[in-house]
Order: sequence, then C-alpha cells, then structure tokens
Amino acid sequence: MKNKLTDLNNHLFMQLERLSDEELGPEQIETEVKRADAIVAVADQIARGFDLRLRAAKIVADHGDRFKSHLGMIEDQSS
Repeated sequence: MKNKLTDLNNHLFMQLERLSDEELGPEQIETEVKRADAIVAVADQIARGFDLRLRAAKIVADHGDRFKSHLGMIEDQSS
C-alpha cells in the first residue's frame, strides 16, 4: 500500500463534502456521521504514528546516531 498523508487529507475532505450534502436525508446523515467518526478515529491514529516517527527523527537529528539503534521506527520506509 502506497498511501501518503496527502491521500489521507483527500479522504478527509471528501468526507467533509459528503457531510455537507444538503440533499441527504436524516438516515443518510446519520450514516455519514458514523462513517466520519470512523474515518477521524483512523486518521488520528495515522497522524499519531507519523508524529512518533517525526519525533524519533528529531532525536537522531539533535543527538546524532547515538540513539538510532533504539528507534527502529525511523528505518527507511520508502520501499
């Protein structure tokens, strides 16, 4: 899977557009609200994961490779 933060951002905006659709009935609105809650919960976990990796990279940037062996999550994820 090659998802990027821009993809996540696009999903969030698409959900916002669905929520603002004025033609939705009460049941459809309820369904979209539940879907939005689920999307936000997943998006929050993804953002937390990226934040953790960013903080780990900052530790390496600030303190050199001294702690890198303890920060396995900052290994090259490009492949």
